[in-house]
Amino acid sequence: MFGKILIANRGEIAVRVARTAQRLGVSSVAVYSSADSQALHLDACDEAYCIGAAAASESYLNAARILQVAKQCGALAIHPGYGFLSENAAFARACESTGIVFIGPPATAIESMGSKSQSKLLMERAGVPLIPGYHGDDQADDRLAVESRAIGYPQLIKASAGGGGKGMRLVEAEKDFGEALVSARREASASFGDDKVLIERYLRQPRHVEMQIFADSHGNCVHLFERDCSIQRRHQKVLEEAPAPGLGDELRKQMGDTAINCAQAIGYLGAGTVEFLLDADGNYYFMEMNTRLQVEHPVSEMITGQDLVEWQLRVAAGEPLPLQQAQITMRGHALEARIYAENPERGFMPAAGQISYLQLPELDPGVRVDTGVRCGDYIGINYDPMIAKLIVHAPDRMTAVARLSRALRQYRILGLNTNLAFLARLVEMPEFIAADFDTSFIATHHTALFERDDECLARALILAAAALLPALDKRTTSNTSQSAWDLRDHWRMNLLASQVVSLAHKGLRHEILIRRGEHGWHFGCGDFECLLAGKWIDKQSMRVEINSERVEFPVLIDEDAIALVYRGQTFQFEIFNPVHDVEGNAADADHPRAPMSGAVVALPVAVGDTVEPGTTLVVIEAMKMEHAIVAQVNASVSEILVAVGDQVEEGDTLVLMEVE
Repeated sequence: MFGKILIANRGEIAVRVARTAQRLGVSSVAVYSSADSQALHLDACDEAYCIGAAAASESYLNAARILQVAKQCGALAIHPGYGFLSENAAFARACESTGIVFIGPPATAIESMGSKSQSKLLMERAGVPLIPGYHGDDQADDRLAVESRAIGYPQLIKASAGGGGKGMRLVEAEKDFGEALVSARREASASFGDDKVLIERYLRQPRHVEMQIFADSHGNCVHLFERDCSIQRRHQKVLEEAPAPGLGDELRKQMGDTAINCAQAIGYLGAGTVEFLLDADGNYYFMEMNTRLQVEHPVSEMITGQDLVEWQLRVAAGEPLPLQQAQITMRGHALEARIYAENPERGFMPAAGQISYLQLPELDPGVRVDTGVRCGDYIGINYDPMIAKLIVHAPDRMTAVARLSRALRQYRILGLNTNLAFLARLVEMPEFIAADFDTSFIATHHTALFERDDECLARALILAAAALLPALDKRTTSNTSQSAWDLRDHWRMNLLASQVVSLAHKGLRHEILIRRGEHGWHFGCGDFECLLAGKWIDKQSMRVEINSERVEFPVLIDEDAIALVYRGQTFQFEIFNPVHDVEGNAADADHPRAPMSGAVVALPVAVGDTVEPGTTLVVIEAMKMEHAIVAQVNASVSEILVAVGDQVEEGDTLVLMEVE
């Protein structure tokens, strides 16, 4: 075994590799960019070296600098993780030439599988089933058009040199081919520096099933069963599970044997994944081979009880595989959900921001979180927006799905948009629970997955308003006096106190009316009304009872925004105005009156202004406290009867308005 390894990556995979290295007594070395100077993976390793600027091209893709650090610190091997240099044949060759072991396959195997076109030609010669298509070197427009017609429609144009859905276009009819080809080439060139493409017949509703394989330098090659990765958005995986639901033992053996043949055909070494498309009739077709450890490898670890990173280190050190095929057994079911900083409602666009609040689900042997971030970290634009991977394991799929659902609801992040609520809705869908899915699952169920829940939103708005209510906020004063002059419970003699909180959600403004009644606080938002009582638990969380439902939720408030988590969903609201007193009744809507004696300290409106419910009209100071009088209706200001500095008496008319 190696005495010291360098991990040429960042984030959760760097932490993951370091954890296994530490368990095996292997010293680990982290590398980091200037943007990652406070990253978690630095603390997970024994040493750390800065290798360049924030841009990946100047740091994590800087092969020369990484090799320089490896030699400087005395690392005997380099683990590339996934992404970055993990499938870079030139880097693998450079490691070999400098006497450093590359913990991965030989450069020749990486090259063989690095080109989708070349890999398919190799697999065709090895007798591996392929989707009908064209994978040739002749890239002339005319030749591609001829091959396109011969293949038939629908079809996919794919970038030969890449993955992740980049350079991929669906062609439904011949008339669309020319434009799609130009677009695919342009994106392929920009993403991979190579505009070569291949064309394949498009399978409309396949499942994406892949086999985890491992090979050593002693001639052994095994598979560690399959993973179903059909739940995808933008042709990128978002949820994986093992084993694949409904896959029989006979088909599993056929696909496993085929995957091993793939590996042996290219002289493979180490961890790899052979990916297939599986149709409804049980026919499977080779798609590609990833010559590295996969993001979703934990589900294979959970069902086999094996540490695949340990296997990688042992194989790279020249040891034989820890187990032979007959010794590898499968137990239970595992699922992995990828937690991303992204906005599902906006086409899963990545979302940068700081993690201001982080609460992990309850962890036990059946719930695991692999992450490279912690509270306070900033998810920037330079790297992948993944925050963590949530992995669960249970004796059967039904229990595993239920465990994942519960863990997703417990996972709480504030400060930026995430896909947590989307994932929670997805795993609770009856079709997913019944394992009735294919690669088009998210598109097929888009309406249900993004269905608006008005009552849930109204409740969240009310919780936000409660958090902004001074009478509930005991954090803002250290005065423990119970004097009536010090209490801020909005008690009024002979009147019921009312306030309006104005919040915006996704561009729409909402008014929450709050009234102090005889038995507590009454909240109203749209058609939803409730009785609420509550208190702050600490500086970032509240406990309330809303219509007899007890809710404990995290909440963050800044100058003009408030964010909270309710029923597993993160809500972010813009604060239009603070809590406003609106003493009086609807009869005074067109001529608001002073609720108490005091001095006018502010007049935010002028004659002719148009106002709406919640707009501040006058601010009065009394008893060393300011009280805002706000509009209760849509109206225009016709006359202002007071000026700043005036003393007013309770009941004085302050403003005259024309009600719309």
